[in-house]
Amino acid sequence: MRIADIRAVPLSFPVPPHQSVTLGIGRSVKRDTVLIRVETDDGHVGWGEAHHGRCPGAVAKLVDTTLRELVVGFDARDVNGVWARVFKMQLASHGMGAAAALALSGLDIALWDLRCQETGWPLYRMLGGVSRPIKAYAGGIALGYQPPAQLAEEALAHIATGYRALKLRVGDTAARDIERVRAVRQAVGDSIDILVDANTAYTVDDVRRVMPAYDECNVGWLEEPFPPQDRRAYAAAARLGRTPLAAGENHYTRYEFQALFEDGHVGFVQPDLSKTGGVTEAMRIAAMASALKLTVNPHTSATAINMATTIHYLCGVDNPGYFEGDVTALNPFRDRLTDRPPYALDEQGCVRPPEGVGIGLTIDLDFIKDHPLIEGPCYV
Repeated sequence: MRIADIRAVPLSFPVPPHQSVTLGIGRSVKRDTVLIRVETDDGHVGWGEAHHGRCPGAVAKLVDTTLRELVVGFDARDVNGVWARVFKMQLASHGMGAAAALALSGLDIALWDLRCQETGWPLYRMLGGVSRPIKAYAGGIALGYQPPAQLAEEALAHIATGYRALKLRVGDTAARDIERVRAVRQAVGDSIDILVDANTAYTVDDVRRVMPAYDECNVGWLEEPFPPQDRRAYAAAARLGRTPLAAGENHYTRYEFQALFEDGHVGFVQPDLSKTGGVTEAMRIAAMASALKLTVNPHTSATAINMATTIHYLCGVDNPGYFEGDVTALNPFRDRLTDRPPYALDEQGCVRPPEGVGIGLTIDLDFIKDHPLIEGPCYV
């Protein structure tokens, strides 16, 4: 079973103004993704998802040219060999850096899909796990910058569907962030886990201002207060309160996670399987985290492919944390790309992996045809 062809399929859909969400990186105006289609010489087709990197056309071009030239002809079962080949030729040298990691992530997910097809197994079994409940929080492009009472109302609506945890978007101003977090805590009570995500928009002084209120409200984590490269800021922020820091969504490969672990300032790690190097690398990162008694709480990307893959992954490691449930109001990549939803929430606020071969979902090719790439930024 050798790789005969690789093709990127960039997709987009516009977000109407009345369904747009504002957060630390801007206001959403469209959603993008880059699907990766890998075909083998014996006729099998595997699908993966690469994060768009806010430039889906460039990621797709990288897949269709450089990655294709590097790995066509490889045994599709050799996920470690393919990963090492791309790393050596495109990341370790003068390649495309983060863009190459995104592209490799989608390719790797597709190769795991092919391995599962050959065995007839679900992905969680290929990873050495079993189907088990994974606790989930309400996340995605939701719970953003809005009046506190309106935000509390949205939070209560998600709890009514079964979520026992939710993530608020902060990074506005310290005063408004505190007001929103306090309003939600008052509305939902003490039994719901509140997490907050600054999307890299804070300064150390911002954290100094908000941390007493977050401690008071028993916030479960403060996610990505700073860009991943700002290691000194993470060190300073970790000393400012009891609320633990979380990061990893924008850390690429185990090498960047190694520095994160060595610094020791983050209590929750959040690799995105469509960014950090796919299933293969995410398993390595989980093992590194496990040695430090840390859970993995993956960031999820846009489509059902990433979401279902992530749940299977969490069932295959010994240190699963939260799954990020996507409660975005409008996301056809979640709802219509595949033959059924990637997950369902149970009464305990947990999800299980879809059953079936691979991730248990079938791609709707007509949906793909109807959602071609829209050029331009996804946040403004």
